[in-house]
Amino acid sequence: MSSALLEIVELPDGRIVLRRSEEDTALVTLTFSSEAKGFLKASYIDIAKEMFHAGLLAAGHLAEEEASNDLDENDPAGHTLH
Repeated sequence: MSSALLEIVELPDGRIVLRRSEEDTALVTLTFSSEAKGFLKASYIDIAKEMFHAGLLAAGHLAEEEASNDLDENDPAGHTLH
């Protein structure tokens, strides 16, 4: 993923998107039902931020694991450095 800044935006139709700040294309879209919004009240935006944050952290961990696995496969001695 690009190193561009990411932003969280609520669209006029109620969807909440994560996108690059210089683009209109959503990378991830969240949609809360009216029931969920009613339950969460104004904090649904904070919940969306936490959901995006958790997803980005998980993606980062997966990328680190994949990079580590690639290094292990290319290590002729079979040593794993931590």
